[in-house]
Amino acid sequence: MVLQRLLPWSTCRTIFGSAEAALWGLKSIKRSCHNFCTAICQDVTYMELKNLLKSKKIMLIDVREPWEIHEYGKIPGSINIPLDDVGEALQMNPKDFKEKYKEVKPSKSDNLVFSCLAGVRSKKAVVTAISLGFNSAQHYAGGWKEWATYELSEKKQGNVKTGTD
Repeated sequence: MVLQRLLPWSTCRTIFGSAEAALWGLKSIKRSCHNFCTAICQDVTYMELKNLLKSKKIMLIDVREPWEIHEYGKIPGSINIPLDDVGEALQMNPKDFKEKYKEVKPSKSDNLVFSCLAGVRSKKAVVTAISLGFNSAQHYAGGWKEWATYELSEKKQGNVKTGTD
């Protein structure tokens, strides 16, 4: 606390008091955002996601980094928009979106589901999408980890039923 030695006590109290109040405000905002997201974020289960993908009534957006998808794989039918690009992508004009992501840009009334590795980044993406007016945005909390586990399990069960390897 070199600053405290150089400045009079009243000045330090003003500086540090303001900083403390500002930090409290940030913590309060963080709690509010968390509560907001918890209240509005709808989680989708593995089976719900599987059925939604079959029906083709959703756009599944994987918010992991491209290297993660190349290294670990992706849920079939998903498109990759890294978390840091979600806000910008959802505000692009349709032509630029189609050119960059090879898909039709979703409208604000379309059903979007966000996924990532284990549900942390995708929840942030849902908050971003909702803040931009995409009120049907949902969250696949299990992410790639859960998807891959269920798919492997189903494949093994299918092999047991058919007797193939």
